[in-house]
Amino acid sequence: MDSNSEETYQDLPLAVCLVSGGLDSCVTAAIAMQSCRVAFLHVNYGQRTEERELKAFKAIADYYGVKKRLVADISYLKAIGGSALTDTDLAVPEDSLGRPGVPITYVPFRNSHILAIATSWGEVIGARYIYIGAIELDSSGYPDCRKSYFAAYNRLIKEGTRPETEIEVVTPLIDYNKEMVVRKGLTLKAPLHLTWSCYQNQEVACGRCESCLLRLKGFAAAGVRDPIPYEGQR
Repeated sequence: MDSNSEETYQDLPLAVCLVSGGLDSCVTAAIAMQSCRVAFLHVNYGQRTEERELKAFKAIADYYGVKKRLVADISYLKAIGGSALTDTDLAVPEDSLGRPGVPITYVPFRNSHILAIATSWGEVIGARYIYIGAIELDSSGYPDCRKSYFAAYNRLIKEGTRPETEIEVVTPLIDYNKEMVVRKGLTLKAPLHLTWSCYQNQEVACGRCESCLLRLKGFAAAGVRDPIPYEGQR
């Protein structure tokens, strides 16, 4: 990067990108990098696939050469329980795509905890935006993935930070479906092969949990083979 390019880059606003290691967060990070300098935030919350998701986060951050990173731990969400993602006594539903209601994989108020960390860090490092890969249209129906939720959170940030602080939560995928996410990722040459979405396996994706099914549906609709391995796949 020449000096003029470096100067132009430094003039870009700083964004905290929430990168779980999954498909949506990876594509969201790729979108953020089109117009912002980025800092990557990953949160461990005691989920079943914590180790594998952290590995994906590190691989994506390395791929993009992101130096400003924070890995936070809120494993108290595992102690609180109430979700099949954190409580191994609760079975992860399989082949349940499209069932009405909030699924047992919902982690109570998780996004509020994660966004609070992002806001705290963002205020310290001078971030202007927080990017999160939430989807309302084609998702599992989690209440903290709705437009109205993020509008309310932006009001909370305004109320709870310094008067001079300007931080806005940005949800570029909120109206996407999974096919659109995959196509956007391919357009931006995002490292989709480094991502991980399975709710219950850490080596080979199960292909049966809702997250796997949504992901597979998206790749199939886009006419592209999913690059990660699945059980029973040849």
